[in-house]
Amino acid sequence: MQSYSEFLDLSVGFPQDGFDVIDDELYFQDLNLMEMIETYGTPLRFTYLPMVSKKIQQAKILFQTAILKNNYRGDYKYCYCTKSSHFRHIVEEALKNNIHLETSSAFDMPMVDALEKKGALTKDTTIICNGFKTYQYKQYIIDMLHDGYTNIIPVLDNKEEFNLFDDEVDIDTPCNLGIRIAAEEQPDSQFYTSRLGVRMEDVIEFYNNKIVHNPNFRVKLLHFFINSGITDSPYYWNELEKYVTLYCKFKKINPDLDTLDIGGGMPFKDSLVFDFDYEYMVNEIVKRIKEICAIHEVMEPDIITEFGKYTVAEASGILYKVLGRKQQNDRERWLMLDGSFITNLPDVWALNQKYILLPINNWDAEYERVNLGGITCDGQDYYNQEAHMNSVFMPKTRKVQYLGFFHTGAYQEVLSGYGGIHHCLLPSPKHVLIRRNRDESFNFEVFGEEQNSKQVLKILGY
Repeated sequence: MQSYSEFLDLSVGFPQDGFDVIDDELYFQDLNLMEMIETYGTPLRFTYLPMVSKKIQQAKILFQTAILKNNYRGDYKYCYCTKSSHFRHIVEEALKNNIHLETSSAFDMPMVDALEKKGALTKDTTIICNGFKTYQYKQYIIDMLHDGYTNIIPVLDNKEEFNLFDDEVDIDTPCNLGIRIAAEEQPDSQFYTSRLGVRMEDVIEFYNNKIVHNPNFRVKLLHFFINSGITDSPYYWNELEKYVTLYCKFKKINPDLDTLDIGGGMPFKDSLVFDFDYEYMVNEIVKRIKEICAIHEVMEPDIITEFGKYTVAEASGILYKVLGRKQQNDRERWLMLDGSFITNLPDVWALNQKYILLPINNWDAEYERVNLGGITCDGQDYYNQEAHMNSVFMPKTRKVQYLGFFHTGAYQEVLSGYGGIHHCLLPSPKHVLIRRNRDESFNFEVFGEEQNSKQVLKILGY
């Protein structure tokens, strides 16, 4: 019988970039995960912060290369989509790379202000304000415009939002606005058109009726987001062509328009068989925008992206211990973990999201097919297939077994309700941050201890 190590290598090819096995134990980005477990215990959430910067730099290089290759005359700006992880350690790490931010709700704005006061960004940093504007969100934006944030760009999600700003913005230089286009949904969607944004056919008419003669505003940016994400598919290319064509028509009547925000959706590695040609896709996007603009005899726009998952997903993981083994019938063997998918990795439960799953130890043991069970009393708290196969395999052993889910850094802590109340009152796990020192050694910081019963009972009113 093959060992688990041999089985994985034959199945998908292993080791892979970022992962290695040394002395029967798994390493992630040179981190000895068994040592981390022995130091901090399980369940353990960890974030390796250098990966955030690495992903940003990779994207910036891809776009700059494509711009040079295609003689593209616009510039590129990388905006980090804060909603994928609002935590200070993430946002500050991202901002080290001379980037900009995209916000989505009211409380983003005090966060931006706090970062400015700390020196992590300046009042010249571009802040793209997306999302439906509540009164509070709108008020924060207006206050910051008056306070000298020169590159805040409210992106109108609907035509009525303009009235909120028109009534209260009073600054010496015109306020830059964006307009979000309501994208057409995928053919298999329950809806034809996104609930977000202004209908495509209404954009220019709205500009002519409301904004063109108003000296306090100028429309600088057109924004769209394609829900499928950035994919090499006829649907994506067709949608991109429609929105770039609208940009060209709009540009001819509005010389202030100079930026196209193509949203987020750049995929992250969620499987050991992940195969995405980033270089090809970025080059093709830049090339097609240039070609469409040439047909319409319009100067190419500056390009903004709002990458969230791509920025943070691959920085994090969560480690579990197998608490027990259960043979429920002649075919189904369960490994019961000391955590929960519903409370720790809600996208597994809600979206059937797959992550990279690997054992931490016992790689030399034989392998077996298993189901993974969370510790809540919920029938849906399980993980039983990988992105590349309809099963989960783990080392077959009676020894203590640890395993990890990797590239889990986007949305999971926020959707889990960090520090709040969780299903079956399971505690938020301990969270460790990892940085690199100048000598390449690791620096560990406990960001959050495991939640205790007193904290939980206090929230519940006991």
